[in-house]
Amino acid sequence: MLPNNFRLITIPVSHYSEKARWALDYLAVPYREMAHMPPFHRNATKKYGGTSVPVLITDTGAAIDSTDILRYLDRLYPEKLYPIDPNLQVLTLELENLFNLKLGVHTRRWGYSYILSPQLLYPRWTLGVPFWEKLLFPAIFPRVGKIVRSTYDITETSGAESYREIEIVFDRVDGLLADGRKYLLGDKFSAIDLTFAALAAPILQPPEHHIKPAELESLPAQMQSDIRKAQATPAGKFGLRLYREYRHNEAQSRS
Repeated sequence: MLPNNFRLITIPVSHYSEKARWALDYLAVPYREMAHMPPFHRNATKKYGGTSVPVLITDTGAAIDSTDILRYLDRLYPEKLYPIDPNLQVLTLELENLFNLKLGVHTRRWGYSYILSPQLLYPRWTLGVPFWEKLLFPAIFPRVGKIVRSTYDITETSGAESYREIEIVFDRVDGLLADGRKYLLGDKFSAIDLTFAALAAPILQPPEHHIKPAELESLPAQMQSDIRKAQATPAGKFGLRLYREYRHNEAQSRS
């Protein structure tokens, strides 16, 4: 019997949370999202052994990392998220690590380099969080903003530095797509495609995202330029297509 009491602890804007959220939605897994803004997410995750989000709580324990969550769901459900071809296992792990440890890290740093202000962060941090957290946002933001700036090494040049790292990952994806393939690995949508699209979302701004993208003109000029350039690449167009075709379509409806 499959579990039916999943709870997902998230930060609303977190792209790693979006990765787990998308996997659950794609597999049509019932769950309840428990959203928190920084730093209150730590109070929710630490009792399960997590230090950040997402954390998936089950009847028997918890998965405390976005990749652990996808691997857990892949073992649990008949609709497989990961390529089953043994010849693809090495490349699967390589791309998964590239996206998790480089793309996701730098799209986050790039984003915070430009939107680390209360006006821009309030809707991204507070969607669906408890009301009392929203009330505390103005009081705690100055301190939490400093922590974010220090934790992610936000400087005057960090946006440009991280954009160059994002370009390297996009170039790798462009190379894979150059042969006309529809998916990065195998002949069907997989966790690798999902991971790329979810972790690229901050710089692609897909309209199907959990958090409605801001009007591009409301963002800083350099951020607008970076987004437009990223969206125009083969990798960017690929990520946007995945959001259009798979973000709100369950696996069963596509089989």
